[in-house]
Amino acid sequence: MTLVEAETDVAVSRGELGRRAPGVPRTVLNLISVLVGLGVWWGASLTGIDIPGPAVVLKRGMELAADGTLGADVLASVKRVLSGFLLGVLAAVPVGFLMGWYPAVRALVEPWIQFFRTIPPLALIPLAIVLMGIEETPKIFVIFLASFLSCVIATLQGVLTVDRTLLNAARVLGANDRVIFARVVIPASSPFILVGMRIGLGSSWATLVAAELIAAQQGLGYRMQSAQLYYDLPTIFVGLISIGLLGLLMDRLLLLAERRLTDWQETR
Repeated sequence: MTLVEAETDVAVSRGELGRRAPGVPRTVLNLISVLVGLGVWWGASLTGIDIPGPAVVLKRGMELAADGTLGADVLASVKRVLSGFLLGVLAAVPVGFLMGWYPAVRALVEPWIQFFRTIPPLALIPLAIVLMGIEETPKIFVIFLASFLSCVIATLQGVLTVDRTLLNAARVLGANDRVIFARVVIPASSPFILVGMRIGLGSSWATLVAAELIAAQQGLGYRMQSAQLYYDLPTIFVGLISIGLLGLLMDRLLLLAERRLTDWQETR
């Protein structure tokens, strides 16, 4: 084996080959992707398909931003999504740890988790309205449920996939369950938890529009549904793009946190 081949094998084993390989920077590829998408959208608007072009949507977005409507809707929707998402994560992580660490808890709770996973959170909106009224509580509840179910399964899977060799080695060194849980299980499960949080965040935004059906007066979902009544396609597109951009921004923030917290992992 030559020295170059040996260095290549080491790089592959460390997950460094993909980072060192020369090529087009990711930022440039992202920009090209955005420009291509805008070009396809603009071209589709010229073919007779009844959709507004980018210029029309941009103009409508500036109008909604200028009169404060877009800002108020964004603030209302972000508050609902963050409230439901954070509550879901705060509930899901300890439940997932308990299910993964204690088989008895898993046997008791997992059937219910799997049961509610088969029921779309949107299907619970009528029940939420009856039980919780038409204020903010039912909106946040359905978003909470969407994020909770995604994150609890990811956390459970993270605990179950912890390398048993690490657990046995910690016990041989004299660590008790509390130390093992804090120093081995939680760090080893953190990548799964963060992936579950990203999935839960996407589910939260996906649930938002339907959640804002519940007697909302502000919000991106509410604005889109109001625009539907008047066939106001530019406003609908402004809402769609706003939700997509906000969701993308929050996902990038979670991805940054994932890289910081799991920099010990070997990745490509």
